[in-house]
Amino acid sequence: MANRGPSYGLSREVQEKIEQKYDPELESRLVNWIIVQCGEQIEHPPPGRQHFQTWLMDGTLLCKLINSLHPKGNEPIAKILESKMAFKQMEQISQFLKAAEIYGVRTTDIFQTVDLWEGKDMAAVQRTLMALGSLAVTKDDGCYKGDPSWFHRKAQQNRRGFSEEQLRQGQNVIGLQMGSNKGASQSGMTGYGMPRQII
Repeated sequence: MANRGPSYGLSREVQEKIEQKYDPELESRLVNWIIVQCGEQIEHPPPGRQHFQTWLMDGTLLCKLINSLHPKGNEPIAKILESKMAFKQMEQISQFLKAAEIYGVRTTDIFQTVDLWEGKDMAAVQRTLMALGSLAVTKDDGCYKGDPSWFHRKAQQNRRGFSEEQLRQGQNVIGLQMGSNKGASQSGMTGYGMPRQII
């Protein structure tokens, strides 16, 4: 981790707000999903933001996770190496992030490498993993393992096609947004700026 001293003032307030977004309940759900999804003998980390960060920091679990969401022989990350070198660990995290984006996670939902590696924003890491889990449940291609209720399904596209005749018929209908003049009149109205006449 980076060798930084304590933060003060505004930077400390910002960091505290970021840390408040971290969800311990979501952490345990994500840990359970990663262990089930990877399907290996993975040690369960102790609860807490710091332990969750240390557990994912080298990037190997993340790479195994994204590979497990693809059919055998079609994995996006060919080599997953456990390494103690910082640049190798950060490289594996960025490989996971690229693969997640290709998988369909929106760019706005993807965390930065330093958010995980330096523990700057673990809530962003949780958001990315949630988005990935939701996509996996939604795709329903047989690669997702675990309880489908852990993640919400994303809305599917529902295109509608109208024939030329239906479109022509729609032009003859006055929509309710346009209003109607039935029963409405301007009788009794006065011009703008004039006082109302009470008789």
